[in-house]
Amino acid sequence: QVQLVESGGGLVQPGGSLRLSCAASGSISKINVMGWYRHAPGKQRELVAAITTGGSRNYADSVEGRFTISRDNAKNTVYPRMNGLKPGNATVYYCNAQYTEDSWGQGTQVAVSS
Repeated sequence: QVQLVESGGGLVQPGGSLRLSCAASGSISKINVMGWYRHAPGKQRELVAAITTGGSRNYADSVEGRFTISRDNAKNTVYPRMNGLKPGNATVYYCNAQYTEDSWGQGTQVAVSS
């Protein structure tokens, strides 16, 4: 099993930036991909950004060019950085680890408001 602990959410003004983090523990050697998903009320959970163990990245079209994701394998942590935040980006973000199963973090709230 893999356990995930997220941090870094909060309130930011439109156009501002946030850096989230997700630390993995447990069976970390089995992880292939770590990513972040957003889950807005009334909508399905959707991928925002993901990074493989080898460093390949994948972004949702809506955040391409504004969001980046990096990975510190020594710390078993991934860091999505969100720039140019818009009110539409406000929701709960969840960290995900894919291996033989899926593990999810508890979620962290991002609010965008002036």
